[in-house]
Order: sequence, then C-alpha cells, then structure tokens
Amino acid sequence: MTALRFVDHLRDLATGRDVVLSDIWGVVHNGLVSFPEACAALKTFRDKGGTVILITNAPRPAGAVQRQLRKFGVPDDSYDAITSSGDLARCYVAEHPDKAVYWLGPERDSSIHSGLDPVFAPIERADYIICTGPFDDETETAEDYRALMMQARERRLPLICANPDIVVESGDRLLYCAGAIAELYRELGGEVIFYGKPHRPIYERAMALARERRGADTPLNRVLAIGDSVRTDLMGAHAFGIDLLFLTRGIHSEEFAGVEQLDPASVKELFGHPPLALMRELKW
Repeated sequence: MTALRFVDHLRDLATGRDVVLSDIWGVVHNGLVSFPEACAALKTFRDKGGTVILITNAPRPAGAVQRQLRKFGVPDDSYDAITSSGDLARCYVAEHPDKAVYWLGPERDSSIHSGLDPVFAPIERADYIICTGPFDDETETAEDYRALMMQARERRLPLICANPDIVVESGDRLLYCAGAIAELYRELGGEVIFYGKPHRPIYERAMALARERRGADTPLNRVLAIGDSVRTDLMGAHAFGIDLLFLTRGIHSEEFAGVEQLDPASVKELFGHPPLALMRELKW
C-alpha cells in the first residue's frame, strides 16, 4: 500500500468523471452556513457537463433537505438532485400502513411522516420504532436511551434507523445522531434496519437519479463520491465500487490536524481501504 494522494482542487480528479455523488453535511455546509467554495466547485463541475447528486443521511425527505440547504445559503444550481435516507425510511412506513410506530426523534424531523399518516403509539403498544435521532441532540447521547432500548428489545421491536450517522458536525461541535442509538440497540440484541450510507440502496437511488438526468447509465469508474466520514462515506463508496474523495476538515478533523502526508501504516489504521485522494475542503 502506498501513501495517500493529497490534492488541492476537485479539478485534479474531475477528468473522466461524469457524475459526482456528494455528501452534504460537512461538505457543502457545517450545519449553520454553507461553504461557498464547495458549492462553487460543484456548480463548476455541472457547468462542464457533469451531474451532481447530493446523497445524505438526513432523516427527512429530499424536499425538506432542499429547504434547509436554501436556508444555509447553498445555491440550487450547485446540484441536480438530492436523495436522502429519510426518503428510503419513508418507504418502510408506506409499506406497513397497519403497523403502529413509535417515533424517536426531534420535532424538526416531522417531515419524514408527511403525507403518510402513520399510526403513532407509545413504546408499550408500538409494532416498530422509527429513529431519526435523539429527542434533544444538544444534550443527549445514546446512553440516555439504554433503558428504552432494553424495553424495545424485550418486545422484539424492529428499529428503523433513518440516519446511520453516529455524529454530525454543527459549527464547531459534534452532535449525536440516530445511528448512535441504533448501534446501541444492535449491541443489546435488537433488530435494526438501516437506511442511508453506507448501505447500498441509497447509492442505487442516487445512480437512478443520475440516469434520469443524463438519459443513460453511468459506468461506476466515471463516478466520484465526496465525503468526510470513514464509516459512512468511505465504506459506502467502497462497497458500491466507486472512488471517494475524502475531506479532512469534517468530523475527523482532529485526526488530520497538521497532516500533509501519511505513511502506509497510518493509512491502514485510519481508513482500512483508502480513498482515492484527500483534500482539506472542497474547492474547484
């Protein structure tokens, strides 16, 4: 294994690429404001004939994600379409209309249920759990839900994880996500169904959206993923068979502080299967 390649610009990797599958949180915004250079880089890729699909573990439908992007200042012309783990989790709800659901998550994620009219129930009477995150991600961790998860396990309730992320960046802080609770439930022996990265269905959906825009399938060797998480972005891209540009300024920033070159042992320790290249933050 050789040392990783560091690049300064997306254009260094764009030749021969028709489609970019870009993560959102940590790539084009930090949970508070957009990253203008990153948005401009994706727009330039599009202007040169490329297609950009935003692929996110947000536990909300694509329309709600777009409204949030506009609020943060991410221009509509920096991407072609959005696919979210929330969209895929909604499919499970739609396919189980007669089952009662216990919803675990903050009120801001209520759009995941929009138009579905699920039957809500307390944990004692629910048939399954939809988890979009902690009720209060400002103060809570997965451990705050251990007792609830043990109760759910005793009832053998499936937990539908609408956001496999463990943590997400919000400004200069890291907040816990649904994935942290789902992993605790799995450790306790509970059944978990994950929607979103690193699992294959969200990549298949992203490529279907790219096909709709381009009018034909795109070979995977002409697709580039962009992300900042080893667990979701890197593992998901590798399993799907596409290259990944890994951004170091995101949730792993402390591990890359001051690093300009990595030896093979460090590459293996940090990544397992290495990404195509590293970049601090996305720019053209």
